[in-house]
Amino acid sequence: MLTLKTIDAHAAGEPLRLIVDGFPSPRGKTMLAKREWVRTHADHLRRALMLEPRGHADMYGAILTEPVTPGAHAGVLFMHNEGYSTMCGHGIIAVTTMAIERGLIMPGPDADTIVYDAPAGTVRARARRRESRVDSVSFLNVPSFVLHGGLTVKLAARTIRADVAFGGAFYAIVDSEAAGLPIDSAHLPELRRTGMEIKHAIEAATTIVHPLESGLTGIYGTIFTGPPGDDTADLRNVTIFADAEVDRSPCGTGTAAVMAVVDAMGLLARDRPFVHESLIGTRFNGRVASRTAHHCRYAHTVDFRPLRPGESAMRLPRLDMYYFNRPEALDAWHTARFRARLQAIGARRWVASRLRKGVM
Repeated sequence: MLTLKTIDAHAAGEPLRLIVDGFPSPRGKTMLAKREWVRTHADHLRRALMLEPRGHADMYGAILTEPVTPGAHAGVLFMHNEGYSTMCGHGIIAVTTMAIERGLIMPGPDADTIVYDAPAGTVRARARRRESRVDSVSFLNVPSFVLHGGLTVKLAARTIRADVAFGGAFYAIVDSEAAGLPIDSAHLPELRRTGMEIKHAIEAATTIVHPLESGLTGIYGTIFTGPPGDDTADLRNVTIFADAEVDRSPCGTGTAAVMAVVDAMGLLARDRPFVHESLIGTRFNGRVASRTAHHCRYAHTVDFRPLRPGESAMRLPRLDMYYFNRPEALDAWHTARFRARLQAIGARRWVASRLRKGVM
């Protein structure tokens, strides 16, 4: 029996399950190497914690690791329903909240700053506290930029334009009205399907790779943007990523990518934050922190009152470990053979418990 201890929280509505005990320590000299080690040696644990019955289609997770660069307090790897991401903004916010409130990481001299190594690079997070509670978290993201502007994407029903930008991961950014899809919960099935169609169409036609790090490749998700709910926000969006997963938050790395596109168009305001609205109405604020010749670093500030993080211990029986360690066996969950095996195990346990009590 393997027991994995986790803490569950959220940032702006998007869940984050932080694994704090029971997970093997990832090996590797870089965060990309650590991510590959987990993918090769512990992916069955990701599936067990992210997918049903312990998770769901839109679950998100993280694990802290040893840092790989001088000055970093910890490394962090993020996981979801399909695999592993290179960076996650809402994840940084949630992990920082849990790390400070639960004393998981010894922060910097000011007790409120944590520097993380992520596969996409180094991220500096700072919490603002009220007594023992974290009220808000800001983080300085990795450099963001537009890789391709105005790509033509041919879909089954129409042809649209997409910008590909990096904000810690690569996103295809499209106008929701051009795609013929309102950004609301009623259209989530179509948003999921079209988002994946756009992602696959771009990857089939264009090589997506970071110019400075060859290990950062591919389209992570599609961001549909549109008019905000009111004039106190700049844009409304929904991000479809991984295996058609929906981000309920405004998406931290996605916000940086959208800001890069808006900035390249000369429309990013200099005198106030960029306010990005999510599908459920929550917001992330972003601003330009610094510029280089081809990249910008964006700082995000999120003011929120997170749900009190909840702890749990998830026990994985050997039968669970067998099935989650074999992807081809996952289809057996609903077969008659698997149900019969579960019934046999239950019957044996019932008999054993009766014998221990002296009833039989």
